[in-house]
Amino acid sequence: MQKHIKAPKEKKKMADKRSTIDVEDIARFDALAAEWWDPRGAMRPLHQFTPVRVDYLLKCARRAGLLQASGRLDDIEILDIGCGGGLLAEPMARLGAKVTGIDASEGAIMAAKAHAETQNLEIDYRLTSSEEMAGEAKNHARFDFIYASEVIEHVTDRPAFIASMATMLKPDGIAAITTINKSLPALLLAKFAAEYVLRIVPAGTHQFDQFVSPQTLQEECAASGILIDDVTGFTPDLKGGFKFAAVTAINYGVSGQLI
Repeated sequence: MQKHIKAPKEKKKMADKRSTIDVEDIARFDALAAEWWDPRGAMRPLHQFTPVRVDYLLKCARRAGLLQASGRLDDIEILDIGCGGGLLAEPMARLGAKVTGIDASEGAIMAAKAHAETQNLEIDYRLTSSEEMAGEAKNHARFDFIYASEVIEHVTDRPAFIASMATMLKPDGIAAITTINKSLPALLLAKFAAEYVLRIVPAGTHQFDQFVSPQTLQEECAASGILIDDVTGFTPDLKGGFKFAAVTAINYGVSGQLI
């Protein structure tokens, strides 16, 4: 049984020194801490999206030669940025990866730690930001695989965020990002319909000006030394989940390695 998670009584003041953190977004996620592992609650869309996200991450790992023939990720060092309650960190850990999950939401980290304990999973969860981790990484071992899934549309400085990913990536490692396109379909469906018509996500979850097109994301990654050579779209399937697609009008993922 999952432990009851209380929202933090007092937010730790992280945003003052970490430029990419959106304080209002973190407050929203803190308030939803108890719902991370409820597939019928406020995190339902993420639960529905998680299987295809896992498939995409494994596709990225396979391209980089990190995925074994058995389908395992034994001893691969993974950094999950914006890990939330651990929806992606846990599947990666079950495949043998050494996962470090970081998030600026204290409530999310509390939920992630509590759930991992019930699953007997060893995941290194930390209440920190990618910028702080990058500062520490300059003189320490880096990661084989870094991903930020449904995170970059919530940061206030994308180039700085991407630069932190590049700093922590091993020379032969791979980075992956999944996010929302800055397009009219995304504005209508991922923002207005999802938040105000269907109400499948809380109002105010997304800001259209923080959405980003694949082209812009590729350019920003290149500026930080990451060559994006894969762009994959995600579209709804008939079973209530998502599938790979050539269409990137709304949800998509990108991945690449250091130049």
